[in-house]
This record gives sequence, C-alpha cells and structure tokens, in this order.
Amino acid sequence: MNPAPASIWRNPLHLVAFGFGSGAAPVAPGTFGTLVGVLFYLPFQHLHWASYLLLVLVAFLVGIQICGKTAEDLGVHDHAGIVWDEIVGYWITMIAAPKGWFWIICGFVLFRLFDIFKPWPIAAVDKGVAGGLGIMLDDLLAAVYAGFCLHLIAYLI
Repeated sequence: MNPAPASIWRNPLHLVAFGFGSGAAPVAPGTFGTLVGVLFYLPFQHLHWASYLLLVLVAFLVGIQICGKTAEDLGVHDHAGIVWDEIVGYWITMIAAPKGWFWIICGFVLFRLFDIFKPWPIAAVDKGVAGGLGIMLDDLLAAVYAGFCLHLIAYLI
C-alpha cells in the first residue's frame, strides 16, 4: 500500500482524485471513496434522469483527466488512494436505480464486490489500459456489472 502523498492536501486535482481525502484512508481506500460516492448520490438521486446522466458523463470524462494527471504526478499508474473512479463508478451503478436505502446499500455492496474481484474483462482492462482512461474504465465495467445485477434483483423482487 502506498501512503497518501502530502500533495493531496495542496493540489486541488490530487484532492479530487483522492476523493476529497477519503483515498488517504490507511485501509480500504476504495471502500471509503465509494462511501463518498454514496454521500454525493443522496442529493443527486433526485435529479431528472437526463441531468443525472449528464453529471455522470461529465464526472467520468473529467475523471480521466484528473486521475491520469494525478497518477502521472505521483509516478504510480493507479495509486490505491486515487478513488475518483470509485465515486463515479458508484454513480454509474445507481443509474435508474430504485429509490431507498436498501437499493443504495445494495448498489454499494455490488459495486465493491465487482471492483474488488474484477471478473473478466475488468481485470484485463485494469492491467491492459494505461493512464487516466485505464483508471476509470475498469470501474466503469464494474459499475455496469453491478448496475445490471441491481436491476435484476429489483426485477426479481
């Protein structure tokens, strides 16, 4: 585990990439980053669906730049503390999700499971795609898997 660099408190890009400090957690920074995603999701869930999709798209595209630049500055491809990808990944998981705490928690658990275990092709993308796109893309795939499962569970119950 790479300790969080001091630059996250001085450089605004690093601060955002490190999930406003959540990525500095000494254990499970991805989980803490996803929790920040949940906190932002609480007001975002009330947006019109088109506004929500636009927000997620912009956050993803900006994330490619922010995460790529932060990784470059730190000299580490995907520092464990870079968690903007987890924040956005959670938001992707929750696209068109049912409302309520059960679904918020279910989406959290599903996203974390897919992000941690990285079933095919997530692991291949994680290892094979460099830069900010690589940092963001594996979480996008984990979010698509998690979102599919979330909607399947909603359909079945």
